[in-house]
Amino acid sequence: MQRSTDRILTTHAGSLPRPADLLAMIYSRMNGEPLDEAAFQERLRGAVKDIVRKQVDLGLDVVDDGEFGKPSFMTYVNERLGGFEPDPDAPQGSPWATSREARSFPDFYLKETAHAAAKHRRMVCRGPIRYRGHAALKTDLDNLKAAVAGHDVADVFVPAVSPSNVEEWNRNQHYDSDEAYLFAIAEAMREEYRAIVAAGFLLQIDDPRLVTYYTLEPGLSLADCRTWAALHVEALNFALEGIPREKVRHHTCYGINMGPRIHDMELKDIIDILLRVNAGAFSFEAANPRHEHEWQVWKDVKLPADTILIPGVITQSTVLVEHPELVAQRILRFAEVAGRDRVIAGADCGFATFAGSNEVPEPVVWAKFEALVKGAAIASEHLWGRRKIAS
Repeated sequence: MQRSTDRILTTHAGSLPRPADLLAMIYSRMNGEPLDEAAFQERLRGAVKDIVRKQVDLGLDVVDDGEFGKPSFMTYVNERLGGFEPDPDAPQGSPWATSREARSFPDFYLKETAHAAAKHRRMVCRGPIRYRGHAALKTDLDNLKAAVAGHDVADVFVPAVSPSNVEEWNRNQHYDSDEAYLFAIAEAMREEYRAIVAAGFLLQIDDPRLVTYYTLEPGLSLADCRTWAALHVEALNFALEGIPREKVRHHTCYGINMGPRIHDMELKDIIDILLRVNAGAFSFEAANPRHEHEWQVWKDVKLPADTILIPGVITQSTVLVEHPELVAQRILRFAEVAGRDRVIAGADCGFATFAGSNEVPEPVVWAKFEALVKGAAIASEHLWGRRKIAS
């Protein structure tokens, strides 16, 4: 994993708005409608090339495929894990309907029932879990490899869902215990994780549930949720066995884009457990009004010498485009805490975690990335040159 050796590198969290025609094909696939598979694959290859080129042209240093081949950051595994089948008795509506947030703001969260996630199928486990997504994964990796060929990038990453989020979305009716179910998922997902790294890419673990569990389970105490989180980090590390930590980025976020978010789990209450993950870099929310102040939490943390921070310095939680000077200020705070070479500027979360869930319009997304790149350049001038930035 590259460090910011002579300037602040830039990246993002993974998902990017998909082209409308590709999105229509993805929905057809999800709904079991007739689809010309050859035409879909050709369009996907072209779209991945285009999105990689767009990231590079904009000045992003660590890029991905925008997750264009996936219906969402987590439900893509429905087709890649054996032992599951469609769940006719799956809970209806949004999981946020009974959350701490919805209890405080019931009228606001009514709109969550119409969220794009509702279009994505839930599954139930009724047999031994095994990984069977080799062909689909190879397609993703081959498309990305072809797309980055000839481009000068610092690194390339591939997001993959955490065992925790697979567990959340799909019920268990096969394993004797929740823990056995969780570790079976972890063992199966290990195949995907290892294949990504073997292909020469960085692995990003998308793990929002590590922090959203607290919000979604209002009947549990903070201590209960910390105990739960510790077990799920143990399962994730089991899945990551054999993978060098410098090949792994770990991403958390809070599952709500534009909401009051007064019940988000605070970083200070989870950071010790978070840092147990066998990852060389941590990507987290740091650019929205609920979490921007938490940069100070890192002052009291003893980071391993080789750990990289990827704070969000732009956010998906508002359509306001961050000023590059503000982006630079955010970067400088983390450089002060961790050292300039251990900071890569990122985004709070993806901008299209579920296909079609683009709360921030695509032109605004790219304006935000432009601000990210400009802000990183300003911070770099300050950190490696003579420029001063007003605090």
